[in-house]
Amino acid sequence: MTASSPDHARSAAPPPGCPAHVHAAPGAAPGGGAGAGADEPVRFYGPAAEADPIGLYEQLRKRHGPVAPVLLDGDVPAWLVLGYRETLEVARAPKRFSRDSRIWRDLREGKIPEDSPLLPMVSWRPDCLSADGKEHQRLRGAVTESLDRFDHRGIRRHIHRIANRLIDDFATDGRAELLAQYAQHVPMLVLTHLLGLPEEDGPRLVRASADLMTGSERAAAANDLILETLRQLVEQKKATPDHDFTSWLLAHRSGLTDEEVQNHLRLVLVAANETTTNLIANTLRVVLTDKRFRASLAGVRMTVADAVEQVLWNEPPLTACPGGWATGDTELAGRSIRAGDMVLLGLAAANTDEAIRPDVSAPMRGNRSHLAFSGGAHMCPGQEIGRAITDAAVDTLLIRLPDLHLAIPEDDLSWRSSIWARHLEGLPVAFAPRRPEPEPEPSDPQGLSPEPRTAPLPVPTAGSPSPAPPPSRLRALVRLLLGR
Repeated sequence: MTASSPDHARSAAPPPGCPAHVHAAPGAAPGGGAGAGADEPVRFYGPAAEADPIGLYEQLRKRHGPVAPVLLDGDVPAWLVLGYRETLEVARAPKRFSRDSRIWRDLREGKIPEDSPLLPMVSWRPDCLSADGKEHQRLRGAVTESLDRFDHRGIRRHIHRIANRLIDDFATDGRAELLAQYAQHVPMLVLTHLLGLPEEDGPRLVRASADLMTGSERAAAANDLILETLRQLVEQKKATPDHDFTSWLLAHRSGLTDEEVQNHLRLVLVAANETTTNLIANTLRVVLTDKRFRASLAGVRMTVADAVEQVLWNEPPLTACPGGWATGDTELAGRSIRAGDMVLLGLAAANTDEAIRPDVSAPMRGNRSHLAFSGGAHMCPGQEIGRAITDAAVDTLLIRLPDLHLAIPEDDLSWRSSIWARHLEGLPVAFAPRRPEPEPEPSDPQGLSPEPRTAPLPVPTAGSPSPAPPPSRLRALVRLLLGR
């Protein structure tokens, strides 16, 4: 027997976060606990859901198994895939689950208001994320081939330059808020450089990207600002092409229209910035607070790149993403999915599925089979650039400030969540004040010439004293770790 599609009457819905209902859907038992109907959809938004999204994943998995009926903003019904194998099944079956949201039944029936915070994230656009089959291959080919034209070692050189400049801005203070002063700026400054945007556009694009990803009431306006900025960029690069991603997309043999180029720039800018900011912040928090990470890094059993990969398993920068819309009536893990149903991929839940990770505390060193970047044909094409930005940003910071430690108790850190992601709201740290380092002159204006990768360095224990100026940074870090 299969469970039915998660349809419901919206008019009877209690307000989001209502204490008497918490996660329960209309008609479910108060609190959404054991008394709730086994197949009742559960609210996946609102204060209660956002307070503990990881706990909600486990609650859903326990009650519903690998596929759960949920309600999104406005009590819009959807299916949330929690199982690892089931997530891959959806991601690898575009004929069953299309990325074209124009087949979304609730949208076709006029049940989604024009100001829904879901639309900026799931509306159809002329980009590879919204396409299937040959059209997807055409569009994605233009993106991947243009990204491949960058020298990744040269990109790393540019990342180090940006990271050092940002660190210089707070190095003399002895304190910093790493999210606002560092993690939010490194990815966007790198991306504006790669896309060919002026650097001064970075701060407002950071704010717009955050508004878009959190699904706030400013999401639609943020989306408009990003699209207008990119429209102007496309016009500029058509007139004066350069050595950048925008110019390469315009010149690609796939013959992308201006609108297609604009929307792919949006896709890269928003997805790469928000996910990489989140990944940098999560990695820094973990290496500053988790004794297992500090011990592994100190013993050189784990590099910074290994730490990044472990965070991608445990705390992926996107906790969920659109998985598609059913092209016809189908079945998934015993659930009856109706044509036009929306399916979300619970990436964070899939990564902790006990079917593939019976012990979530076990290290996953060298294992890249996580779903942090989704899977199938729509796996993130820019994941290597995201890894490079995160690796270089974390590495540079730990080299420059080896006595870096959290300035508040870990329990005082706060988070904000949405359907799509869970973000730190701040990461305050302290360290011994240091003088800024002189910035070397770039060997080329694009910063794309090769540079050897810096050696991974150990992370100090929290609150370690600042060492005297050493003949070598590595020797100083060893002394810190050994308490000498």
